[in-house]
Amino acid sequence: MKFISLFFLLAIILIANVASSARTLPAYFHKSADTIIKLDTIKDRKLLKGKQTNAKQPTKSTSAASDTTKKKDGLQSEVKSHAEDSTIVDQVHEITYLYGKARVTYEDFELDADYIRVDQKNHLLFAKGMIDPVTHQYLGKPISKQGKDKPLLSDSLLFNYKTKKGKIYNPVSDQDGNFLSGGLAKKIENNEVAYRNVIFSTCDLPYPDTHFGIVITKGIGEKNRIIAGPAYLEIEGIPLPLAIPFGFFPKPDTKSSGIIIPTFGEDQKLGFYLRNFGYYFAVNDYMDLTTTGTVYSKGSYELNEAMHYLKRYKYSGDLSLSYGSHNYGLEGDPPTKDFNITWSHSQDPNSSPGSTFSASVNAGTSTFYQNNPSYSNYNLQALTQNSLRSSINYSRTWAGTPFNLSVGLSHSQDLTNKTITLELPTLSFSMASISPFDSKDRIGDPKWYQKITVSYALQATNDINEIPEAELFKGNTLLKAMQTHVTHNIPVGLSLNVLKYFQFSTNVNYTEHWYLQSIRKTFARGSISGLDSMVTDTINGFKRAGMYNLSTSLSTKIYSTFAFKKGDLIAIRHVMTPSLSFNYNPDFSALSYGYYKVAVSNATIPYPYSSQTYSIFEDGFPSAGKQAGIGFSLDNTIEAKFKPKTTDTSGKPRKVAILQGLTISSFYNFAADSLNLSPISFSAHTAILNQKVNLSFFGSFNPYVTKVLDSISNGSIQKFTIPINRFTWQDGRFPTLTSFSFSMSGSLNSTSFNPHPPAQPGSNLTNINPQQAQRLALINSDPSAYVDFNVPWNASFNYSFSYNNNIINTNTTNTLMVSGDVSITQKWKVQYSTNYDLRAKRLAISSFGIYRDLHCWDLNVQWVPFGLYKSYNITLKVKAAILQDLKLSKRSDYTSNQNFSE
Repeated sequence: MKFISLFFLLAIILIANVASSARTLPAYFHKSADTIIKLDTIKDRKLLKGKQTNAKQPTKSTSAASDTTKKKDGLQSEVKSHAEDSTIVDQVHEITYLYGKARVTYEDFELDADYIRVDQKNHLLFAKGMIDPVTHQYLGKPISKQGKDKPLLSDSLLFNYKTKKGKIYNPVSDQDGNFLSGGLAKKIENNEVAYRNVIFSTCDLPYPDTHFGIVITKGIGEKNRIIAGPAYLEIEGIPLPLAIPFGFFPKPDTKSSGIIIPTFGEDQKLGFYLRNFGYYFAVNDYMDLTTTGTVYSKGSYELNEAMHYLKRYKYSGDLSLSYGSHNYGLEGDPPTKDFNITWSHSQDPNSSPGSTFSASVNAGTSTFYQNNPSYSNYNLQALTQNSLRSSINYSRTWAGTPFNLSVGLSHSQDLTNKTITLELPTLSFSMASISPFDSKDRIGDPKWYQKITVSYALQATNDINEIPEAELFKGNTLLKAMQTHVTHNIPVGLSLNVLKYFQFSTNVNYTEHWYLQSIRKTFARGSISGLDSMVTDTINGFKRAGMYNLSTSLSTKIYSTFAFKKGDLIAIRHVMTPSLSFNYNPDFSALSYGYYKVAVSNATIPYPYSSQTYSIFEDGFPSAGKQAGIGFSLDNTIEAKFKPKTTDTSGKPRKVAILQGLTISSFYNFAADSLNLSPISFSAHTAILNQKVNLSFFGSFNPYVTKVLDSISNGSIQKFTIPINRFTWQDGRFPTLTSFSFSMSGSLNSTSFNPHPPAQPGSNLTNINPQQAQRLALINSDPSAYVDFNVPWNASFNYSFSYNNNIINTNTTNTLMVSGDVSITQKWKVQYSTNYDLRAKRLAISSFGIYRDLHCWDLNVQWVPFGLYKSYNITLKVKAAILQDLKLSKRSDYTSNQNFSE
């Protein structure tokens, strides 16, 4: 059944394109050397003889001459000819022989070949190539072109330039990824071509090296239809006993709609399937629809509707809607239903200057990719992802003004917790920083007050935070859960140079929020201390809250250089950037502001009452607690300078960054009654091995003493900690390390050590043609199915270590991730990806892939050797974009591992 479906899929799709290929017949060229045509020594003896065929007939010979035959026998134009080697004219028989890069033109017909014979009496042109005596390759093949048609390459041809009829032997042509080669093509009329024993394929190797295709024994191509006689399938030159007696196919000038042939197979859980059968509907030149479905023998099914649209120099996009119903449980259990929507839209930046619109949507049920693995082509990254995100954005700028507008919708979905966060919509309006006291006509340096800057930003949002997926579309959940507020932000700043070496800046920032809802908290009736329960009510109505803060900072740079007189090292420079800042925030939790309230329980004696202070806004704005303190930070960079290499002709010293940044910072709050000093944080990052390996770490120290106390709960002793207002160094101890993280990552490939060539002008997505856009869309839909054989090897790794200490216990993680690919040969590539837990000493999810470039085909083997997603997938498919559904697959379904446990 697989071979039968393979043949008829080839027959229906490939033959339907013969007429367009036959009419345009563009040329095929080899970059290195031409193909050696296997000619018959008896049938093609005249073709193999070369120049000696007409050696006895010439009466006149010239070298590198040109000839013009004037209008004769009713011809409307002149026949012009030229040859670089020699031209021989037989005046008796009116025949001209052209040798060596010969060229003949007549009206809109052009012909180039190594040898051309012009018969003026019978209006015939014969052209052929030559066999190189050294390489034995057939070179100088005829290249013909008529009118606006693309050039045609052939072994030889005989053409009547008066009637525009002729025979073409072993033609080679290309039409939208389909190739026609071998056999004989005879041009009957302007719009008709007869074929005999030609092979039609998506393989771009000419006959006889074509890997596979359909041999059309007889056929006629007309302007709007194809009439084909017997045709059979041929693979690697071996004819298969699969044939069709005749075919009749329409060939419209535009896109045509048609049935999509399904594939057959078996799923371990769902049974036998008929996959991706449906209908392709060509709406117009800018849009098409593809409707496909899959049915399983055990009652499951999948539906998919995909739309692709493209308008050159305007916009392009893809929209896909998918639905699946699967019976993975026991017989009689309700099916698992899933849906997914994806939409991508991009706008040409030149189509509407000043405004942009873009969309990237991926939303659906949390189990869609696990229950519909064929949708993601069993891609491990898609199967193991834990979140989905979407965004739709429109932005507008007004030229000559500082104003900018942006409107967007966003979606975030946690697939693990099955919760959804929505912003419907978000509106942002901003004014870039301006200097209101400066003058456009100012001459000279500005005054201090002319450096004052003011900006404005408005942000309006409608949020639905972490709502359960199952409750999203129930009742009026959206209206109840939606929180609407508007934020206004007005920063005023001033930056000055003080005492030449210091940079001083001060900022006053005012922020105001507008709300359409507020909350009220009360204790439940009958609450008692220790068993209190809080009730939260939402109150509709406009509320506003404002806050302001003041900050100033003073910073400078300190340079120190250490010079060396010997060796390649010239000097090491250390740059320190100390910074002091002052921040002040009032305590907006004071009851006088009205932003915070106190809920008091009404329990009676002998039970004591309970109280709780809360913000009347869900987001806790404005901040509680007074802050008035000094922050300090110290940043360090270290750079080395080396002598230039002997191969460096510029003679400039080399600069190498040893430490790109090491920062230590903290904050001391004078307004706090205790624990004034914040944790001391530190971080650093740098790169080694010529900036190819990145190193970074960060952590924090707790400067205060922490006590560990015991408590009894449920009959067991529980430990807890409380901070003490006493520094650790007062007890002669170093501050406690509470967290530390270290990471090292790098990515290398064969191009990392070679400079990249500069981008060619116009090499961007706005200039691609429709065929390139179609191929790019296929790659974007399944990136794992496409491998770049031009890069011999890729390697990337990521090592991470983390340490957390809460005094009672500590927790560490230590993992290593390695991935990449390597080309074993020019056609074989191996891909690998694995994670290793160094602490647990075991492998996490690992996968291996093997790719084989079969020229016209791709062989792809994916293997996950162990774990929940243990499986394998072997796919043999055609490269041609038009035959992406033509493939043979063998896989083991990972869904048989649902009971996997570590």
